[in-house]
Parts: sequence; C-alpha cells; structure tokens
Amino acid sequence: MIDRLTRGLDFNAQALLLRSERTRVLASNIANADTPHYKARDFDFRAALSQATGVPLAAGGGSAAALAAPARTAAGHLGAGGVVAGSSSHAPLLYRTPLQTALDGNTVDMDMERAAFADNAVRYEASLRFINGQIRTLMTAINGQ
Repeated sequence: MIDRLTRGLDFNAQALLLRSERTRVLASNIANADTPHYKARDFDFRAALSQATGVPLAAGGGSAAALAAPARTAAGHLGAGGVVAGSSSHAPLLYRTPLQTALDGNTVDMDMERAAFADNAVRYEASLRFINGQIRTLMTAINGQ
C-alpha cells in the first residue's frame, strides 16, 4: 500500500525535478543567445521521465515540438557524459537542430527558446498543482473528512 502511494508521488516529483532542470537548460540557452559559436542545448523530457520513473513511453506519442527536437549530431558533442546535471535520470543533453544558421555559429533561436521556456514554466506549475492535489487528497483520507 505504501509503495503505491510512494510511486504516485515519485512520478510527479521526478517530473518536477526534470522540469526544473529543463528550465535551467533553457535559461542557459537564452543567456547565451549572443555568444559566438554557442550551441543551444535541450533534452527529450518524455524520454528522461520515462527513464527516471521506469514507465515506458507510449507508442507513437509524437510531440508538437518535433521541429525543435534536439538532435545528436556526433557523440563528441555531448559534454561530461552528456547527462542532465543534478538529476538521477541520466537524460542526455543534446544539441538543438538550428532552423536558421547564424553568421557567428550560434544556434539559439530566441523565439523558439522563449516559447519552450514559457511552455516548460506552465508545465512546471501543473506538476506542482498535481503534487499539491495528491497531498491534499492523502491528508483528507488520513483525517477522514
């Protein structure tokens, strides 16, 4: 019984941790928008969450952000093991495929980064609300009200 409760909370806790890490990665991209030869980074959230929780990905679950999906162009491009820092999921940090090349070699598309950042912020808030709802439900069950 306790394992089922823990698994339910752990899923949303892992999602919150990964959303937080993705916020950091996207903020780093935005901060380096004017840095010559900076390569925009990201990671596949669905795959990272699947790996962190042990829940397999649903078949054929394509995303609307497929155009901005990170692409691994060479194994040498991944730094320090290519994992998301501070997470236990070992999600590889990948390089974004640029939609338009820049003269200075920078691959940050500010419109795409801002949209991804805003989307991630909304989903982070939703994860917080899910966790709060689960805890509130558990407290109601414990208190018997």
